[in-house]
Amino acid sequence: MNYSFEYIDIILLAMIAGFIFLRLRGILGKRTGFEGKQPPQFKEIVKNINTKKIQKVNENFDIKAQTEFLKGAKIAYETIITDFSDNDNKITSSKPLLNKEILNQFNEALKERKERGHFAEITFIGINSAEIKEHNKIGNILNVTVNFIAEIITCIKDTDKKIVSGDPEKIKKIYDTWVFSRDITSVNPNWQLVKILT
Repeated sequence: MNYSFEYIDIILLAMIAGFIFLRLRGILGKRTGFEGKQPPQFKEIVKNINTKKIQKVNENFDIKAQTEFLKGAKIAYETIITDFSDNDNKITSSKPLLNKEILNQFNEALKERKERGHFAEITFIGINSAEIKEHNKIGNILNVTVNFIAEIITCIKDTDKKIVSGDPEKIKKIYDTWVFSRDITSVNPNWQLVKILT
């Protein structure tokens, strides 16, 4: 008789455990083999949301965005001026910072300088100021015009090392207005110089 009571106890416990399991399964659900997998359209939705956020930030071009932009613009300005002053046959280090038209203009000027037998001695002293003159958006393209005031020592010499122009002892203040451009929908964060205003 004791054995039969033990069997009945085991059966009752098993029934209770089964009941609890079914209740938990109904509340928590069951594994189907698709956990952790995103439906194909989910990634596209997230991509669209991120793109809209990027567009919103860039379209606003608020004070914070302008401050960050000017930091990069100053670096780009010095890099381009220094690269152009080097006596190479063509633009090298600043190439990604220039659009095709400006790049061709710079390379042509370097070619003409070399053909005349001239070489440059240019020392970049620093940027006194860099201010955003204006910014405008055309379609997905954001254009920013910047006024630069910088100081350099510039001197052009011929093959006999005679000074053709400039003064190797004098700091010259230069005023430039450059236009930078960027496609705000692009994943590439880099800006390019697209125009030099006179």
